[in-house]
Amino acid sequence: MTEFPEAISTYFASPNTDNDAASIWSDTAIIFITDVLGIYINAKLQADLFAQTFKCTVVMPDLFNGGAIPADAFDKGPVDLKSFLERHTVDTVDPIIEKTIKYLQEDKKIQKIGAVGYCFGGKYVVRFLAEGRTSVFKAGYIAHPSFVTEDELAAIKKPLAISACETDAIFTRDLRYKSEHILSKTGQPYQMNLFSGVSHGFAVKSELTSRHEKWCKEQAFAQAVTWFKEYL
Repeated sequence: MTEFPEAISTYFASPNTDNDAASIWSDTAIIFITDVLGIYINAKLQADLFAQTFKCTVVMPDLFNGGAIPADAFDKGPVDLKSFLERHTVDTVDPIIEKTIKYLQEDKKIQKIGAVGYCFGGKYVVRFLAEGRTSVFKAGYIAHPSFVTEDELAAIKKPLAISACETDAIFTRDLRYKSEHILSKTGQPYQMNLFSGVSHGFAVKSELTSRHEKWCKEQAFAQAVTWFKEYL
């Protein structure tokens, strides 16, 4: 973990074996916008995979200032997600993403930027694909997105791909249908792949001992790769 000059704790993934922040910059970067678990092992491994695949830097800022939900919290019992979401709103998260973009543009002189978002992070990829959002995102990819509003989705001005799952209490079947209808009116390239037999979170934290879940996770990643190869 490294810190921006703005003191945002950040994970940098690079195709280089030397993960010195001074040596990992290429002409392309991906901003990885996490789920509520923040910068944890699954997210780091996924960021590393993007970095190795695209031979570019992947930047994962801490959206929660050290206050992410622990990775094992959901296994231990009920989680007060409502209070967590009240603490981490667009008013607190947007500025962190804006600083990350500014850091890439001004400090590292990178202009070719894509964004990936999982669960909670999907909302912010969508928000920053809108016009006038200080965004240089060329394209976005999200998986099992959470809490995206219809207005946010309707405002996108760049290509967007979505990996959705059959069982999802947040991005429900009705929301998938509504999202498809909204996306069809944006005039932007879009794609939505639906994976059966898996549930919310599968694209970053599947049970890898399950052949089907592992395959779905791999296919969701392949979707992101082909999308960025076309649009990033």
